[in-house]
Amino acid sequence: MAQDFHLLEASIADIHAAYAAGRVTAQQLTQAYLDRIEAYDRAGPQINSIITVNPNAMEEAAQADAAYASGGLSGPLHGIPVILKDQMDAKGMPTTIGSVMFKDHYPDRDSFVTGQLRNAGAIIVGKATLGEMGRGDTHGSLFGSTRNPYDPERTVGGSSGGSGASISANFGTVAIGQEGFASIRRPAAWNGIVGMRPTAGLVSRSGVWAGWPQVNGSLGPLTRSVQDLATLLDVIVGYDPDDPITALGVGHKPESFTQSLDPSGLRGVRIGVMTQSMGFQSETDSADFRLVSEVYSRAIVDLQEAGADVVELPELSNLNELLEKRTLDNLASEAYEVYFGRNSTRPYESFEAMLNSPDYEKVHQERRSGQRPYSEEAFLEHMQAQDELMIGLMKLMADANVDAIVHKTVEHQPTLISQGIGEPYYNMRGTTHLNTFLIYVPSISVPAGFTSDGLPVGITFLGRPYTDATMVKLAYAYERATGHRQPPSLTPALPGEP
Repeated sequence: MAQDFHLLEASIADIHAAYAAGRVTAQQLTQAYLDRIEAYDRAGPQINSIITVNPNAMEEAAQADAAYASGGLSGPLHGIPVILKDQMDAKGMPTTIGSVMFKDHYPDRDSFVTGQLRNAGAIIVGKATLGEMGRGDTHGSLFGSTRNPYDPERTVGGSSGGSGASISANFGTVAIGQEGFASIRRPAAWNGIVGMRPTAGLVSRSGVWAGWPQVNGSLGPLTRSVQDLATLLDVIVGYDPDDPITALGVGHKPESFTQSLDPSGLRGVRIGVMTQSMGFQSETDSADFRLVSEVYSRAIVDLQEAGADVVELPELSNLNELLEKRTLDNLASEAYEVYFGRNSTRPYESFEAMLNSPDYEKVHQERRSGQRPYSEEAFLEHMQAQDELMIGLMKLMADANVDAIVHKTVEHQPTLISQGIGEPYYNMRGTTHLNTFLIYVPSISVPAGFTSDGLPVGITFLGRPYTDATMVKLAYAYERATGHRQPPSLTPALPGEP
């Protein structure tokens, strides 16, 4: 294998250039990622971010090489190794949702997004760990806990923690996560990468646990660069009749998200800066909160130096009061039926049968869920609060004449794993979930630097409904102006690695 191609931090464009120059093949690249998973995920620091390696990965790579030899690139992700959150289906691999309850669940077909990835030429490398059953920090009865590649004593966040850690540690080129409560952006921030939850309705959830008729969860990309994120969005955004919420996204997809990649995209743009705390169970008087705040203050200076017109927004007096009205919906049973209705077999006859299974006692129990249990009264309060907050936030943006809002992605550093599985049972500490409460606003998290403890911090760009392309533009310009992404030292290039 030629030595002028470097796998570490390689982008989609880097890989395609290497294919064109004959410096690497898809089989060589895929094997190198598999070697890294074996060396660093299974052994070494034992990041523990991959539940299942695709047994057909090398066969898919060989097919990619053959297709390239006969006709060049077959699509925008030709020969690109992708990691999937183990909440979405990929035929030939189990969808475990991180739980012993589903360890033997093999779906009949791909999720819609997996099919889009394959059609674009992607190679599925493996399925990543997650907060069990798609909830909370990345602990699960099937795999244990996933370790942060910047400090293995700490969590990677959740629930898409394995997707975040695996891309930060360079176990694949890009990944797909799912966000219902900052579940993409928090792992992005805590693993020093980029992550986006698109506006609900742009990306289908068919073939994904906790999809339709629930609406708050969305699939989205986790990548090491905004350019790769834009390339992924071009592939995964689209209408799917099996997920009716995607009908709302029709007409909102740009010709290409990559056309938004303007390095000067922050110049003259008015950015509203939120400084009030809104993180879930944030401890504003703690040293940990202060360390993140110091990085955030520097990030605001970065924005100004990149040409943005920064406006400090007034506080929304009832912001946290409204966020506390968030409640679970009562559609989990219906979503269970829709998800397993795609398959000829199911692990449990019904949602209720699953809850009554003896194995359910083994599920990692969240001590703090962040959402009140469902009741008709609580759900009515939720809907009223959601409307009030959406109108209030949009009015805040209109009055300040800003194009986007910036806030901390998470208001605390990654918590210790020991404090998540034992006292004080931290779960989602400091998580800002404004976007997932409102549902129809896009949010993208970008690396903003490191605390004095050496832990990554992210900032989030939040926009008006369906301004996803604009958020990509702003995030790209910020990334290019700052270059805060640094790979973790615990997972360096292997000897002989390209």
